[in-house]
This record gives sequence, C-alpha cells and structure tokens, in this order.
Amino acid sequence: MRRRLGPGDHRPLGASVVEGGVNFAVFSEHATTIEVCLFDPQTLEERERLPLPERTDHVHHGLLAGAGAGLVYGLRAHGPDEVMRGHRFNPAKLLLDPYARRLAGRFRWTEAHLGGVHAPLDNAADHYKAVVLGDDGFDWGDDRRPAVPMADTVLYETHVRGFSKLHFEVDPALRGTYEALASPTAIDHLKRLGVTTVSLLPVHEWIDEYPLARRGLSNYWGYNTLAYFVPSARLARADARDEFRRMVRGLHAAGIEVIIDVVYNHTAEGDERGPTLSWRGLDN
Repeated sequence: MRRRLGPGDHRPLGASVVEGGVNFAVFSEHATTIEVCLFDPQTLEERERLPLPERTDHVHHGLLAGAGAGLVYGLRAHGPDEVMRGHRFNPAKLLLDPYARRLAGRFRWTEAHLGGVHAPLDNAADHYKAVVLGDDGFDWGDDRRPAVPMADTVLYETHVRGFSKLHFEVDPALRGTYEALASPTAIDHLKRLGVTTVSLLPVHEWIDEYPLARRGLSNYWGYNTLAYFVPSARLARADARDEFRRMVRGLHAAGIEVIIDVVYNHTAEGDERGPTLSWRGLDN
C-alpha cells in the first residue's frame, strides 16, 4: 500500500524535522503536483514518490510521519511544459531542494540533465540528493558577531582556497581549506594588516559548467552555485559543514567578521540552454 503524507505546514521552506516526522515545504506557483522522492541512504536508489498533498500560498507541503534526520530525498515537479512561457516542468528530472543543507551522492555531467531531445531522460542517478538535517548539537560556545562599525571596517576580499593553497607557513594538510583561513598563521596575518572583516568569494556548493567539464576543466571561482545553503566540499578536508562553522567561530573569536558573496544570477542552471537541476524545474 502506497504511503500518504499528512498535511504538514507551509513553513519553513525545505525539509525540517518536527514533532512527529519530517515536514516538506516547496514553493511553486505553477506546478500542479510536487513529489518527494525518497532514496535508500546507502545505495541511493529511489524507493518512493510521495505527492505533497496540501498547498498554501503557492507552497506545496506535507508531513512524512515517523521520519527523521538522515532521510535522503529529492523533488519531482509536474506542470505545464511551455518553454516559451518559462515553464520547464518535467517529472523525469530529479530536482535538488533549493533549501537543502547537506548533499548525498555526487554530481555527474550527462545529457540527462538537459532539455530538448534529452527531456525524457531521467537524471536521478547522476544528480545530488538532499539529506534532512536535525539539530546536530554543534558547539558555538560563546560565539558572537564582532559587529564592527562600518566606518571602522577594513575589508579583505579573498578566495578560501587561493588564500592559503601556496602559503608555506600553513600546515600542508590544511592548505586551501576553511580550516586554513582560521588557522593561527592566517589570523596573525590578517590582524597585522589591520583587517576587521573577510569577504569570501562563493563558498556555496557549486558544479563545473558543462563546457568546462567536457574539456576536463573546472570552475575555480565558484560562481556556478547549485546549493546556497551547503558549504562547498571542495574547500574542506572531510565535513564541509562543520569545518565552515569552525572557521567562522575561530575568526569571530579573533574579532574578525565574515561576509560571504551570494550571487543569485550565477547559478548552475545557466541560461535558457542550461540544465534542469533545481529552481528551473520548480517554476519560471
């Protein structure tokens, strides 16, 4: 017997652990149906597709009773296929939740992500899946924002990887990572310069553009975001989420603010010829 979702709530957006299960809420003004696809956490094989049963203010929502943190999922959206009106609804395309905070699996560039003649191809095997997070108990200690007055701000814009990748005084195991940016060597350097605030070029999870990947090249700068709430694994040694938070905590402890560059017109879906990976498949 096919499981059904309860009504749930339209807030907050994304997947949230709540009393009794996991609540899903996805915005789409024009979708007729949005399905939550559940995957085996070990094999990442698709197990179920469960339609979100309720809709409030263009937010589709539902509650999966008994579920909790660690659930692996993706989205599929049904609706009009009218490219000239910006509608690219296609349930053959697994979509990453725009509010995903952890990813499972890996991304592989295949034609299944594309539209046109490739529209019927299912891309689930080649796409990231989202992982439901609960309260992981990260210890922020007495962390607080330095709140440096704007008039006193000395801003240092940098790329997390480039800042320390070739720095001979940084532990070779840390070079090019979040941890290196908050290392004693890095903090001493920033303090000597009088820096109050570091402004980080994109640290969100990104993928390489299709033309680059086909030529064996990669996007160094990160302006090709796929998941705005997921710290990039390229800038970490093991657990990007924890390492990013430890970096922020360490810089704050030294009195240094952290600003991140968030650019919404540089997404991994590109222009009208780009792939359908997340937002494009959910609405115009």
